[in-house]
Amino acid sequence: MATAGLLRREKEQFGSSPFTGQTTIESKIQALEDHIGATKVSNRRSCRWLNDRLLLELVPRLGADEIKGLFAPPPWGEELPLSAFCMTSSAAAWDVFRTIDMDVQANLLQFHMRQSCADRKSSRLDEDEEIALNAWHRIGRQTREVIKRNFLPDLLRMYEERVRAFIQDTRDLLALDVQDPFQRLLLHGVCEFYNVAGAAP
Repeated sequence: MATAGLLRREKEQFGSSPFTGQTTIESKIQALEDHIGATKVSNRRSCRWLNDRLLLELVPRLGADEIKGLFAPPPWGEELPLSAFCMTSSAAAWDVFRTIDMDVQANLLQFHMRQSCADRKSSRLDEDEEIALNAWHRIGRQTREVIKRNFLPDLLRMYEERVRAFIQDTRDLLALDVQDPFQRLLLHGVCEFYNVAGAAP
C-alpha cells in the first residue's frame, strides 16, 4: 500500500532528525511532495495526504479529558454542580431571568425606554397645559380638524374674548348674530373649549 510505505519511509528519514518546529514540518512537506511526485498519485489524493499530514503535525495530541469532552459536551455530559442562582429560594424567577431570549430582552428594553420617555414627558406638563389639552379634547373631532385646517386667529380671538366675558359676567345667555356657517362652527368650537353650551337657532 502506498500510504503505509510512504509513512514508513518518512519515519525512517525524519525519525531521528535533530530539527524541531517549523523546519521539521517544512522538510517533511518537501519530502512528501517529492515522494508523491515520484509515484503515480492523482492531484486530489496527494493534496488530501498532504493536508492530513499537516494537520497531524500542527495539532497537538489530545489528552483523555479532551477526547472525553469532544463526545460529551456540556448539555449531555456529566452533571454539573448547581450554581448559586439555582440554590436560592427564588430559583424559578432567576431561571426565567437568566434564560431570556435576546429578542424578547431587546423588545422589553425598548418598551421600558418608551414608557420612561412618556412618563418624563407627562410629568413635564404643568397644570395649565393639562387644562388646555383637556379643553381641546372636549371639542369635537370635526371641529378640531376645521380649526386646524382654516386657522383664523383674529376671529377666534374675538370669539374667545366674548365667551370669557360671558363666563365672568352674571348673565345667563349670550346671543351672537353669526350668519356664516363656518364662523358658527368656529364659535361652537370655542364654546366647547370653555365648556359652555352653545346652540344655533
